[in-house]
Parts: sequence; structure tokens; C-alpha cells
Amino acid sequence: MIYEVRTYDLKPRSVPEVEKRFGEAYEKRKKYSELAVFWHTEIGPLNQIIHVWPYQDLAERDRIRAAAVKDGVWPPKIGEFILSMRSDIFIPFAISPEIKPAKVGPYFEMRTYTYASGELPVITKAWENAIEGRLKFGPVTAIWYSDLGGLNKFVHIWPYKSLDERVEIRNKSRATSAWPPAELAEKQGGRGYLLLAQENKILMPASFSPLQ
Repeated sequence: MIYEVRTYDLKPRSVPEVEKRFGEAYEKRKKYSELAVFWHTEIGPLNQIIHVWPYQDLAERDRIRAAAVKDGVWPPKIGEFILSMRSDIFIPFAISPEIKPAKVGPYFEMRTYTYASGELPVITKAWENAIEGRLKFGPVTAIWYSDLGGLNKFVHIWPYKSLDERVEIRNKSRATSAWPPAELAEKQGGRGYLLLAQENKILMPASFSPLQ
């Protein structure tokens, strides 16, 4: 499975109208394939929407998108509000759950790390070793690495009931000395992974998002 993550930067104060138009168009688009999730940013870069589409592979993505456009149901009429658009293809780690409709938020933290070339195997091993300890405190939504678009990107997304719960869970997990993965790897005699940049966003779902 792959996930296409489409990130749009919008004009200020346009998010409510964009979500309205997108949701209306999605009612027709979803007969071809369904969204995984639709978010807007709450903290981080503002006036940004992120919609995530699951596909079996790139061939299925191309076929479904072409059919929806040909039938005139897609894309949504939001072009007047868009400042920039970005599409990235991510592949889930073996430890990443499939995104399914659920109510686990409404706050989602998306953390995007840029890693040095060649570090993906080190990251994979460290996270496979550490994730069980972290999941004792709360679920994970996604653990992905980029395949097309921005390269050497590693994304992990976490759901929280509130921002206070986020702080509580992060503090508890770090207090066990089993998190974060890079530190645990070093404590066990291995090595951490080399990161070049880190960023995070707090996201909230639109009303029509299957994942809430």
C-alpha cells in the first residue's frame, strides 16, 4: 500500500470555504476511492490543508484519478484559494497501522524528519525495537517514509484527545527510558540515526474526514 499526501497552502481565512467545497465534491469522488483523512493545520504553518489518499500502488492511483477527472467530479473547485500545492508518496513501515475510519483525535501531531542519506535502515531497526514500549501509552496513526516527492523524509503521526494529553503521554513515554527510539538504541549499544531537520504540526480533521 502507498499513501499520497497532498498538502495545499491556502489564502488566509479561506480554510472554511475550501473545506466546504472539498467536502461537497468528495461526496461524488468517494465512489472511486475513499480518503484516509483530511486535516487542516491548527499549530504550525497556518492556512494549510492535508488530504491523504490510500492506494494499492501507483497504477491504481493513476487509474482512479483519471476516471474521476474524466467523469467531471474532480478536482474540487478550490483553485482560487490555493497558493501552492505539494504531493508526496509515502510507504508505510511494517510496524505502521493501516489508516481506517475511527475517532481517535481530534488532535493529530504530524512529525516530519529529514534524515541523512542511507539512514533509513537504521531508523527502521530502531523504531521496530522501540515502538512496543511507546504504544503502551497511546496509539500511532502512521509511520511512513517517502518514496516520491521530498526524499529522505520520515513521517510519524500521533492522535490525542487533547493537547494536555499529548504532553502527558510524551512525558510518560520519555520517563521510561525506552523512548525516543534513537536514545534507546544508543543505550542498548547501537547507534542513533542522523537527522538533518525536524518539524511538527498539530492537525485537526474536517467534518467529512473518515478519521476523526
